[in-house]
Amino acid sequence: MKTMKKLALIMGAGMLIVSLTAGTLSAQEKPKGKPWPAPESAVKMKNPSKDDGTGKDVWGQQCKSCHGAKGQGDGAKAEKLEISCGDFTSAEFKKLTDGELYWKITEGRKPMPAFNEKLSDSERWQVVNYMRTFAK
Repeated sequence: MKTMKKLALIMGAGMLIVSLTAGTLSAQEKPKGKPWPAPESAVKMKNPSKDDGTGKDVWGQQCKSCHGAKGQGDGAKAEKLEISCGDFTSAEFKKLTDGELYWKITEGRKPMPAFNEKLSDSERWQVVNYMRTFAK
């Protein structure tokens, strides 16, 4: 009987570990969603902003809840979304131009809101600068 109790305890602990691990991975393993190409004019847009560090503060207030502290798409709200928030440490992300990132932040796409009215031009460029730190 003691063996059965130990086995049940071990199995219960194992299931708890699996469920906790699955919860942290599922946000990153969700489907990417439909392609989201930026227009050529955005692709060619140059970042006029020097990194002054304000992007980190804006990120913490506006982006972190979905995209995570380190840009891996694992923020607290990411679990509730049907598609992945993206991984800004990935090689795929590194290929995007600053203009593409700025355009996506500006325009938004469900489930991400548009930030053209929430953030100034300067703040959006600063977020792009901060996002670049994740790929290093």
